[in-house]
Amino acid sequence: MEAETARAPAGTTAPAPSREFELTDRDFSFVKQFIAREAGIELSDAKRNLVYSRLVRRLRALGLPSFSAYCSYLETGNEEELEHCVNALTTNLTAFFREPHHFEFLERELLPRLLREKREKELRVWSAGCSTGEEPYSLAMVLAERVPEDWNIKLLATDLDSSVVATGAAGEYALDRITGISDARRKRWFLRGRGPREGQVRVRQELRDMITFRRLNLLDPWPFRNRFDFIFCRNVVIYFSKDTQRALFERYADQLQTDGHLFIGHSETLYRVSDRFKLLGSTIYQRTG
Repeated sequence: MEAETARAPAGTTAPAPSREFELTDRDFSFVKQFIAREAGIELSDAKRNLVYSRLVRRLRALGLPSFSAYCSYLETGNEEELEHCVNALTTNLTAFFREPHHFEFLERELLPRLLREKREKELRVWSAGCSTGEEPYSLAMVLAERVPEDWNIKLLATDLDSSVVATGAAGEYALDRITGISDARRKRWFLRGRGPREGQVRVRQELRDMITFRRLNLLDPWPFRNRFDFIFCRNVVIYFSKDTQRALFERYADQLQTDGHLFIGHSETLYRVSDRFKLLGSTIYQRTG
């Protein structure tokens, strides 16, 4: 016979399930202020469970007795743990050729124009918020297929999370990650693993050589000497305050060529955020000022 499930008396609230550690209001407030300061990310109160589940692993790894002790540890400024904390609290959702209309515009309109107009035969591209590398590799495929070999292509891929940057640089993925890519591109640009690497694929060296992966906090100074022809920064600023967004898009405008292009995520907009771009199509902008 199954045991009857205990119920709280009518009119009362059942107690919340006990947790290994307590995340107090003070500790949660500290974490929110920390990630806002370090990464520009604003966490709402609805993210409290996410903070607990992501950071409880760090408490266990460090052998700390409480979230309060962990917050105190962060306050010491330990660079390695600061990075671990930021990595834990950032979200990395991506896919090859995500939001395909961006890549269609790139192939059909933007690249043909750049190939006609740029006399120096050089393209500079930035994937800002590259996550585990699917976006910059998608860009690299299009560029390798459409741009003549005598052109100099510099493709920079950056992210705040050092662990996803390392994944991108390695260029190795589970086989099911490339199911949405055409057969022709899968055969041309990926190597299938064998033996212990069965079920894995690796991006061909030709594409990997096109991309420079770097960790970069978008709130920090940018070490760039030259301007970019176009920038992909998709599904990144949704985590930022409006003031941070305004400052960031101002810097993007400064970092683009005079008529350079900016691609943002499907849930993002520059409306009332920046007046230095004009909207060309769905989340595709061109610098005007």
